[in-house]
Order: sequence, then C-alpha cells, then structure tokens
Amino acid sequence: MPTIHDPQLRGFASDNYSGIHPEVLDALAEANGGHQVAYGGDAYTARLQDVIVQHFGEGASVWPVFNGTGANVVGLQSMLPRWGAVICADTAHIHVDEGGAPEKSGGLKLLPIPTGDGKLTPGLIAAEAWGWGDEHRAQPLVVHLTQSTELGTLYTPEEIRAITDSAHAHGMTVFLDGARLANAAAALGLPLRAFTTDVGVDVLSLGGTKNGALGAEAVVVLNEGASQGLVYLRKHQMQLASKMRFVSAQLLALLDGDLYLRTAGRANTMARRLREGIEAGIADGSMRGVAFTQETQVNAVFATLPAGVADRLRRRFRFYDWDAATGEVRWVCSFDTTPEDVDAFLTALRSELVPVG
Repeated sequence: MPTIHDPQLRGFASDNYSGIHPEVLDALAEANGGHQVAYGGDAYTARLQDVIVQHFGEGASVWPVFNGTGANVVGLQSMLPRWGAVICADTAHIHVDEGGAPEKSGGLKLLPIPTGDGKLTPGLIAAEAWGWGDEHRAQPLVVHLTQSTELGTLYTPEEIRAITDSAHAHGMTVFLDGARLANAAAALGLPLRAFTTDVGVDVLSLGGTKNGALGAEAVVVLNEGASQGLVYLRKHQMQLASKMRFVSAQLLALLDGDLYLRTAGRANTMARRLREGIEAGIADGSMRGVAFTQETQVNAVFATLPAGVADRLRRRFRFYDWDAATGEVRWVCSFDTTPEDVDAFLTALRSELVPVG
C-alpha cells in the first residue's frame, strides 16, 4: 500500500500522534510466523510476566490490554464492589477524557477533587474520604493517582507513600494511572518499582502506546489482595486479545531493556528544549505575552497565549487548547520529536506573537 499521509508532518498535540518505534515494529515482526497459543498462553506473554516481576517485584502480575481506558476501567473494576467509589483529581483522565466509560461501562462512582497541579494529597483526599457504612453514600474505597499527571507534573515517591499510607489506614486501596509511567521514571531517574511497589501502590495501568507502541497497555497488580476477577473482567470489557503475543511483544520491546527510558527520556528532553526556548524568548522580549501555567517535568508544556495566536499557530502545527477561556494550551513532545521540530515550532510561535511595547 502506498503512503497516503505526509511523513514530514509534525505536531505537538499528543504523544498519540507519533508512529510506532522502529524497535517495536521489529519486535512485532519477530513475534510473527508460526502458531502460538491464543488468549495469553503464548511465549511472549509468559516472558512479559517475568519482565514485569523484574521491574515491579515478586508477586506482580501483568494483564495486557488494548488501550488505556480499558486498562483503567478493568483495573478499577477489579478493586471495587458494586457500591464502591473512586477518589480522583478533577483533571484525571478517568473523569474528563474517557467518555464516561468508568461510570457507564465500569459501573464506578467517581468522586473528583479540585487540584491546581493535578496532584492529590492526603489532605485533599480527606474531603471525600468519609461516609463508610452510610448506605446513602457510595463508599470511597479506591484512591486514583496519575503518574505523570494530566498536567505534566510528577509525584515524588515520598508524596505517593504519604497517600498510600493514609488510604490504607482508612481501608482504601490505591490505583495508579501509568499511561506515561515511563516519562515519570525517566524524569525521576528511578526504577519503576521505586514509586509504585515500594511506596504502597496496589494496582496500576501501564502505558505503552504513548511511548512508541501500537495499542499496547496493561493492568499490573502489585498487591494480589487488592484485585480480583481480572481473568473474567478483561474478557467482559472486551480487552482480551486473542493474538495476545503481539500486544505482549510490544511491551517486551519497551521493557525488556531500556527502550522505555530512551523513548520517554527523549520526549522529556524535547519538552525541556521547548520550554527553555520560550523562556529565552520571554527574556529577550520576542515572546512577550506567553506565560507558563505548570512546571515542565515530563514531556508536556502548558502555557497561555495572547488571543488569536493559538489559532494562527495551529495552521502550521497541531496542538490542543487546554482551557480556551483562559487561552491555555498544551504542547506535547513524543519519542520521535527532534530538536529541529522544536526549533521550527519556536520560530513559528515567535512569528505569530504581536510585539508588545
């Protein structure tokens, strides 16, 4: 089939816009050929289980799925009875970006909490952590975190430990949305278990798609006592791959070595280059009117632009408004973002800004 898109087209809308990493494509080709047992009985899924234990510790188990929403819904369902509720940040993906799937498909009640930087704290969680035994209230039984957050911010291991200790003391368990877990690991310079298993996280979703895979995610159970029924729920939610070897092979390509860190680290580095270029422009007056709204800790930059600039700039580079009412936008770098991409974007941004003064 001939190429029908422009391979030179670049954007900063999402790390979902990028293609498949060449090493992941190679892994898919290597996994092809011959017959393997379907539905997870294959050699690649067995190897993935071993690799997950290496990253997260003894007792960890992995359940490959197709997408992040599926991983979140299936993982959370496995942690809750029908009367359970999930405490989450008001910016959480499960609350604002999954089309109501956790509530409509998963049957979960979400209890969102406002937070300016996307991060929860024990104090914030306390606003919804009450009412146990009250038959009139959905029971708050899971605390949901995202690492890195939807606002590109990071929890330290100590911050996660404080949350898990508080949650466990109240009889709640902790789920971590790890769609960009690799970006967090690269930014923190820590092994995956250091801010998950070792600090009390019970279950997490493990992202691959945003980091160079083709529709490959997983639920990872760290505390066996916190999850049940995944063997049934994954099928029930249409997340059980028949040819699972091709999902597992992609995750193996990322995790059975350092590819997950190389790809995520590259995306993080390009976001820092983008921010530093804008900071330089603000300092020299060529980018007056631009202001950052969040720290740039992983691969996303959040900023506000003067009226009209975003729409003009989008004629050349695709990106999303984060809050159109305030002029806030989000720029995301991918594993294949290059310095030339960033510099071209900075040049375009500078040209669209109306000089002030």
